[in-house]
Amino acid sequence: MTAPAAMTRPDSAAARFDYALKHARKRCTAPDRPTPCYSADWPKENIALLDDYRAWLLDGGTGPLMVDQIYVPTAGYALGLSLKPVAEWDLETDLQRALDYIHTRRLSAISTKIRHNALEKFRHFLHQQRGQRQIVFREPDLSRYQAGLPAWLIEALTRYQHLRQASWRPARLGEAIRNFWSNQTRLWRWVLTHYPITSLADVRRQHLFDYTDDRLAAAYSPKSINQDLRAFQGLMLFLQEQDWNVPRALLRVPALKEPAALPRFLTDEQIVKLRAVVEAHVAQAPTAAQRRDALLDRAAFYVMWQGGLRLGEVEELRRDDLDLPMRKLMVRQGKGRKDRAVFLADSAVSALQAYLAVRGPGPSDYVFLYRAEPVEKDLLRSRIRSAGERAGVKVSPHMLRHTFGTQLVNAGCPVTSIQKLLGHRDLSSTLIYARVHDHTVATDYYSAMARIENDLSCTPRPSDTQTRAELLKLAQQLAKPQLRQPARLELVQQLRQILDGQSASP
Repeated sequence: MTAPAAMTRPDSAAARFDYALKHARKRCTAPDRPTPCYSADWPKENIALLDDYRAWLLDGGTGPLMVDQIYVPTAGYALGLSLKPVAEWDLETDLQRALDYIHTRRLSAISTKIRHNALEKFRHFLHQQRGQRQIVFREPDLSRYQAGLPAWLIEALTRYQHLRQASWRPARLGEAIRNFWSNQTRLWRWVLTHYPITSLADVRRQHLFDYTDDRLAAAYSPKSINQDLRAFQGLMLFLQEQDWNVPRALLRVPALKEPAALPRFLTDEQIVKLRAVVEAHVAQAPTAAQRRDALLDRAAFYVMWQGGLRLGEVEELRRDDLDLPMRKLMVRQGKGRKDRAVFLADSAVSALQAYLAVRGPGPSDYVFLYRAEPVEKDLLRSRIRSAGERAGVKVSPHMLRHTFGTQLVNAGCPVTSIQKLLGHRDLSSTLIYARVHDHTVATDYYSAMARIENDLSCTPRPSDTQTRAELLKLAQQLAKPQLRQPARLELVQQLRQILDGQSASP
């Protein structure tokens, strides 16, 4: 078949497809296989749909070169192989024809994969046109984790996974399943390699001690070792509830003491530098598409810094969750499948409004879209890190959340309010921010030390010797960096009582 005379506008998507098809035919390796027809043979509504698809891609921020050389021709293959209105298509069958055609061409593995992804993009567009929300979940391949494990253990872990996944977010289900099997099988694989285990009854508590020693010798951190031990204990408790005969010794897992790590956060100077870079990126964007991406980066930056959202919560934020007139948003099914309200500062509200004005259409109601698709956490993480590199600041999305909590503590916000804003289940998780910067404790400490130094500079009275010794002992304990918050507050209270007693003395 030869290319027909131009039946459409020279600049239309169909014309661009006809040009691409003319050159693609020369590279087909199977001339006896069906090949797409030129747009002159298409139903008129399909020609219009390809124009709509091209506009949808451009509005979503996809580069014009990729649109005209990859996405439009790939969609045209499907339209040229199924010569009936798209509304009558069975998407699985009709799009498969285009995929089969792609595999008949002389293309590299990378080029084939690119066109396969482009065909998936067209599928998403067609689902949106039909008013359907496509949710695709592909069961992850667990063979690498299950290889070499006995059948009874695989069955037990599978049942335990099904129980646990009830609390996992649907959008991250595949990743959560892989993480579950990775965490659960590390200790088991080691034990099965070093000891003849045929059933649960063969597992001894000493095996756990040996595993711990081996990991410590290999320079693994106590935190990572404890993670494996807790995973093992979780399985044991589950099996006990399932009426398995679990040795009681295995229910008491020996954990290592972990260092009391403080959260990593940005200083005020660093956050000012980072904010300046994010704002400059918007102001200096040379094209509309690049400005849209910069506005996305800025809005995500503000909701993580001034809203304390986790990266996954930003990824899953929906438009219905926003209440910008009331300056707040709702986090749905956050960590632990809990909902919470988050309040927004004016700068965060303005950043979201500016982004939503150029967001464009998408296949769903997700707030953040990149190239007409819901943004993925890896993209957000890389964008934040790139901004940090330009600002000379090492930053990650979770550091912005830590910065949010630390700044609220420094501003005098009650810890219980911070707990609700961050979505912490336990108050102890929130108190780590008070350990970083608690101005109340710091003020009491420096005030006490000033009075101690003043007393030491004076000639001591015999009656004050014991009091000074007590003060010095309390001050030395208070200065220990590993001291936990409740103990620190108790020491401050003791200092106050002694100093108040001195003030009351004649």
